[in-house]
Amino acid sequence: MSLYTSFAVVGAGPTIGGRIVKALLERGASVVALARPSSTSTSSPLLEGAKVATADYADVKAVASILREHKVEVLISAVAYGALPSQSTIADASKEAGVKLFVPSEFGLPTEGGKGGHLVIKSQFADYLKSLGIPSLRFYTGMFMEFIPLFTGVDTGKFLILGKGDASFSTTALDDVAGFTAHVLTSLPPAKLHDATFRVEGERTSFNKVGALYASKNIPVEHVTSLPEGYVKQTLLQGLFEQGRGSSGWDNYADKDVPEDAHSGNAAWPGHQWKTVKEVLEL
Repeated sequence: MSLYTSFAVVGAGPTIGGRIVKALLERGASVVALARPSSTSTSSPLLEGAKVATADYADVKAVASILREHKVEVLISAVAYGALPSQSTIADASKEAGVKLFVPSEFGLPTEGGKGGHLVIKSQFADYLKSLGIPSLRFYTGMFMEFIPLFTGVDTGKFLILGKGDASFSTTALDDVAGFTAHVLTSLPPAKLHDATFRVEGERTSFNKVGALYASKNIPVEHVTSLPEGYVKQTLLQGLFEQGRGSSGWDNYADKDVPEDAHSGNAAWPGHQWKTVKEVLEL
């Protein structure tokens, strides 16, 4: 069976979607970036060389028409949390257009068997893809390394750790996530991609270990019982990580971490040098 060569990326913003577009183009793939008409990301340098199309994600006929026009085989969704519900109509359009593989917006913590919040939303969507008969491919990558400062309050002038901070978690650089995604999608046969899951880990670390790197740059590390007002996402995430749920190897069914599973997908990119936290955050 031949390899996939034609892709659409929905949510091709500067965080991960645009980087995936760039990585696919570097591998010689045909890529269309699909955005809403109001999107400001369509002029991003990351999309240079890609075809760009706009449509209301809720308009199944319009999205399906774009996918057919560009003969899209694989649709990759990189929509943000607030746009997750829009994936359902995008999936309907993919079914109508004959898309062969759907990569849902995961790129974070494992969602299979998740019992709350976005984990349930993402898991239910995977079930919806199955009901449509569209194969899916899920990527669990842990926290993006570039997000560590955001979730630890570095903008306050301190590195804030909620709790003990010694629980291990997975973290992967954005460019590594994009590169890995593009690599497996363009180098592995469909049989190894359909209804598969890849768990990757650029580095296994802890907030205490990262804090030590910041301390070496004279940024004080402070263990706190609560984060500053307004740090809602940060509080939620650090709380999950304190329980060990920040690992790409976390098993929601068994409610425990399986550390050896966290980097089980790394082998699919032989010879690649995964970036470290120290390197990415220039510490």
